[in-house]
Amino acid sequence: MKDLQLSQRRKQVLRVVIQEYVKSAQPVGSKSIAQKYDMGVSASTIRNDLAALEKAGLLTHPHTSAGRIPTDEGYRYFVTHLMAHTDLPSRERQMIRHQFHQARREIDQWLRLSTAVLAKASAGAALATSPRSMSSRVKHLELIGIQDTVVLLVLVLATGALKQQLITLEQPIFQEELSRASNQLNEEISGANIADLPEKLEGFNGLAREVGELVLNTLRQSKEQIGERVYRHGLAQVLAEPEFADGPQVRRIVQVFEQRSLLQEIYHDVMELNDVQVMIAGEGRFGDMQDISLVLSRYGVPDRVSGLLGVVGPMRMPYGRTIGAVRYVATLLDELMHQIYG
Repeated sequence: MKDLQLSQRRKQVLRVVIQEYVKSAQPVGSKSIAQKYDMGVSASTIRNDLAALEKAGLLTHPHTSAGRIPTDEGYRYFVTHLMAHTDLPSRERQMIRHQFHQARREIDQWLRLSTAVLAKASAGAALATSPRSMSSRVKHLELIGIQDTVVLLVLVLATGALKQQLITLEQPIFQEELSRASNQLNEEISGANIADLPEKLEGFNGLAREVGELVLNTLRQSKEQIGERVYRHGLAQVLAEPEFADGPQVRRIVQVFEQRSLLQEIYHDVMELNDVQVMIAGEGRFGDMQDISLVLSRYGVPDRVSGLLGVVGPMRMPYGRTIGAVRYVATLLDELMHQIYG
């Protein structure tokens, strides 16, 4: 987002409006700002600043109130230009680290704890996906005749995932020939990943080549998918916020938690980044996420294994604190992944 070249006072006024609105969920007026904050100007001057910020698209006001509330552009400007240091206090980080050290050294336990810690620290709803391999490898495959021209491909990946796909042939093939093709492929591509397979498949033709291409497509699809399990915590406390007092907003935030295809799209965006990403009102890409913000991070071991971690809540979110919590918990999960996957 480009800097709108606001004066220092108007930046301060915008910061105050957002901070006050996050705390109270009530529109913020010039009189209350003048009373609580010593800006060295009158309430009428602050009122002019509020009008200018509204004209710039950073604030708006409910029909029944003279006070202002932030727009999604206002929140974006705040996160990009005005937000203070986002690290959690040292004492709180130590407390969280102690909780993780007390938990069993198991991915499942750490992910459950991650969502519980984030929900508490942010007063939002937290989610985490189980880690998945960034580079799946072939362990073994089998071709099994089902009917005259229908063959079942059974593919086992090094991660333990089992993939099955039916293949329809133009002509019947006996099981003996299917087994020969399976053995040939296993000898050549066992242990291969996406980068290795195209070169290895150059020497194949016929059925073996067709099956090899299917295996390559399966590995590509596996790379693009989020982890099989999604951990969640804190949805009930978010639904108690005033923003979710009616049906549409409730449906939207539940969708983020329950609609796997939406999580898949979000996952692709976050996996390209190395730091925490703040997504406000869908950032113009996700129409079903109006009035919702996400603070997300990847975790894992670069080029080996990765997962998604974050907080979902209303746009009226304590962004600095939430970003600090997500970043710190992602760092702890990085440490665990390095211990497990090296």
